[in-house]
Amino acid sequence: MAIIPDTKDWMWVTGRSCPDCGFDPAGVTPATVGPALRAAVPRWHQVLARPQVRERPDDSTWSPLEYASHVRDVCTLFRSRLEQMLTQEDPGFANWDADAAAVDGRYGEQDPAEVARQLEAAATATASAFEAVTPEQWQRPGRRSNGTPFTVTTLGSYFLHEVVHHMYDVGA
Repeated sequence: MAIIPDTKDWMWVTGRSCPDCGFDPAGVTPATVGPALRAAVPRWHQVLARPQVRERPDDSTWSPLEYASHVRDVCTLFRSRLEQMLTQEDPGFANWDADAAAVDGRYGEQDPAEVARQLEAAATATASAFEAVTPEQWQRPGRRSNGTPFTVTTLGSYFLHEVVHHMYDVGA
């Protein structure tokens, strides 16, 4: 069985806690995203060091390696979106198909040690980008491909939930 694409709209995680992973967006600001992201990196390194990192728990769920590769790419994507929000007026974001990216990027075939290095570099750069945001910029807008609005603050919450939720997915 192939991976079943997640078609849920996860925007609700910017306003209330996730019952699955426990992520709570209350108190998340651009200033708190960076430290939380940096704290997640060692946990992802532990995941990527597992002997069974390539094994899927079932045919329709990504392996820990695939999740880590996804998180690496999410860091890069959200850093780009943050930069757009800080330099453009109300930018619109193209839809990103994470499942297609996993197939095209051959996530399950990548070297776990290299993914660990790449994830750390992407997370560090993204953490630095969020840490550089001034409070005056927290409400700058951007829009998803479906028109749903973000602010820099809600973008940070949405992004951080992605990182935390996938740690939950892999039992980290």
